Amino acid sequence: MREAIIHGPEALIEGATPASNLLPLRVEGLTLDLGGRRVLDGLDMELGPTGCTVILGPNGAGKSQLLRVLHGLLHPTAGVVDWNGVTPTQATPRQALVFQKPVLLRRSVAANVDFVLRSRGLPRARRDDLLDHVGLAHKARQPARLLSGGEAQRLALARAMATDPDVLFLDEPTASLDPASVNRIEHIIRRATQRGTRVILVTHDIGQARRMADDVVFLHGGRVTEHAPASRFFPQPQTLAARAHVTGGLVL
Repeated sequence: MREAIIHGPEALIEGATPASNLLPLRVEGLTLDLGGRRVLDGLDMELGPTGCTVILGPNGAGKSQLLRVLHGLLHPTAGVVDWNGVTPTQATPRQALVFQKPVLLRRSVAANVDFVLRSRGLPRARRDDLLDHVGLAHKARQPARLLSGGEAQRLALARAMATDPDVLFLDEPTASLDPASVNRIEHIIRRATQRGTRVILVTHDIGQARRMADDVVFLHGGRVTEHAPASRFFPQPQTLAARAHVTGGLVL
């Protein structure tokens, strides 16, 4: 079995020089075993420096686990994750991950953002702009735990963007939200990509994938079975599994 090599946040050394850009990303032979089950199985993938990549696939395809490996929260069993040739002694990756269900601190909305800024040594003056950007400036003093689902997810996005990440991972950020909340969050994500943040988005919502994707990675059985520009993928998926997924059929 090949040794797992991680060029990412879990392999940093103190005093490393910040990276200006983490992309392109190269993933080769990525394998992940969890609980005696192979979740990712020799996965290969390359992503360029700009845009929004949507990761699609049926339940159990390994989408969320892939995000966690790329972000350094899970260590692969084997394979290579290479961020623009970054090694532990060369650069500090700048990444953020927003989960489907945000975990908020038992503090005010403003204090949730302050915590991130303070932990990274960034000026607190940025907080008001961040909250205004996600439409929560008027709720800055409100306890974060009293926010609605859509508002809580927007606060999670504000915290994620507080450090100006090069790469923003999003794991089903609008699941179970109402259409108005989905629209606002998608608008925030689009603005992030327009400012140069690289977005990697997992979603089960095919409509959202069509609206947001510049390119699509389709996972099936822990492998990338298709990777194509959105303009080519959605009209004519190349595999039976992808065609079934896009048209609402069963993927076995």
